[in-house]
Amino acid sequence: MSERSAKSRKPKPTSPPSNAIPTSSSSPNPAPQPSLPIPMARKSSLLKQALILVLLLLALYAFFTSFLNPDPKIDPSLRIQRRSGEDHGEFPAKAPPLLPAKVFMYDVPERFTYGVIREHSAARGGAHVADVSALKYPGHQHMAEWYLFADLNRPELERAQAGSPVARVTDPEEADLFYVPVFSSLSLIVNQGRPPGTDPTYSDEEMQEELVKWLEGQEYWKRNNGRDHIIIAQDPNALYRVVDRLKNAILLVSDFGRLKPDQASLVKDVILPYSHRINTYNGDVGIEKRKTLLFFMGNRFRKEGGKIRDLLFQILEDEEDVVMKHGAQSRESRRAASQGMHTSKFCLNPAGDTPSACRLFDAIVSLCIPVIVSDSIELPFEDVIDYRKIAIFVDTATSLKRGFLVKLLRKVRTEKILEYQKELKEVKRFFEYGDPNGTVKEIWRQISQKLPLIKLMINRDKRIVKRDMSEPDCSCICSNQTGVISTL
Repeated sequence: MSERSAKSRKPKPTSPPSNAIPTSSSSPNPAPQPSLPIPMARKSSLLKQALILVLLLLALYAFFTSFLNPDPKIDPSLRIQRRSGEDHGEFPAKAPPLLPAKVFMYDVPERFTYGVIREHSAARGGAHVADVSALKYPGHQHMAEWYLFADLNRPELERAQAGSPVARVTDPEEADLFYVPVFSSLSLIVNQGRPPGTDPTYSDEEMQEELVKWLEGQEYWKRNNGRDHIIIAQDPNALYRVVDRLKNAILLVSDFGRLKPDQASLVKDVILPYSHRINTYNGDVGIEKRKTLLFFMGNRFRKEGGKIRDLLFQILEDEEDVVMKHGAQSRESRRAASQGMHTSKFCLNPAGDTPSACRLFDAIVSLCIPVIVSDSIELPFEDVIDYRKIAIFVDTATSLKRGFLVKLLRKVRTEKILEYQKELKEVKRFFEYGDPNGTVKEIWRQISQKLPLIKLMINRDKRIVKRDMSEPDCSCICSNQTGVISTL
């Protein structure tokens, strides 16, 4: 090949890689290189990356939309809502149901409601009344049964405007829950007011048996073995004879002192506050008018866990600035208790016949800091109330050490007392049954939160294979179920 031909075939220079670093021998003013077209393969790669990014963004949007704005057709017990004024970019601190739980109240025979009021009145010499609905429910410490009954009988529009967590429905097919109105606590005390020597004509035990017989004949009770029913037994002795046949229901109780583990639990049931029996303290926080260090007024001699009262009397009754009074329920006692609690810094709350007692709730509405001596007490609404901020807890054994309680309370600084009082003032509405935004509303909220569990238990019951058990089955809230035969 000739030299001229070899020169004419010199290879053309190629563009350096985009990440090439110029060297010292490179020309300071290199000749411009002709631009080359982007290969088709590179265009295809960029399109794929863009498509993947778009799909990822859509997936993330769908994920967050599903959780933050659930389908309105979802079970009302699983919905969440945002409270007014909340940042819509965050989950709410609390998530009540978006729509109220639907409650059907049975139209029970009169003998379970107004009939009990009539018998209570008659036992105290009351005149016969043609219209029993005109009778006034008598005041006592277990009045939740009346307040819940009266609330469900209010116009539904009025209840809805007040923001009730439950809505009453008239069609049982629409109901999530079924309320059984029964004045079980009032029934217990009907005969207590009879004049000496008169024979009782009313029987609480018969009322209990009649209630269960009537209830077991109801279609909706039988449908789910009572799981979706609500039954109130606030007095620790209420419905004592039949509670084992009603234990599947949501029980509204004051404590578990006389209930077995397979009959009641915090998971299934709701703890109710007593109806306070003394006047609410409407003054401001402060200690100027509270000259007494520690106050107690109540029955000194009780049974079971309440035996501690007599022991505390022996230890405290001679202490300076401590008032310990023995007194039964009466108007005079309530006036004296109101005066004592309103002028004391601390109020002693020992156990009664059961772990709870109405005195605790009298103290709360009096802004008198409760000193709780009850090792097994259960307290209402603990998901929204931190009782350590409003009360002092002392275990039974320690409280019986002579001088311990008084020495402990005298050490509490004024600033701390005021802090307790401010917290008491904040939460006392939860213990006011007559407050539209108080106890009744909170009880319904607690009940509505049980819906997911109720549905779980109902579905679980339907598939359990029958089996024999010598002890309660606690795999699912100590249901004590022997099981039901599975059906297709």
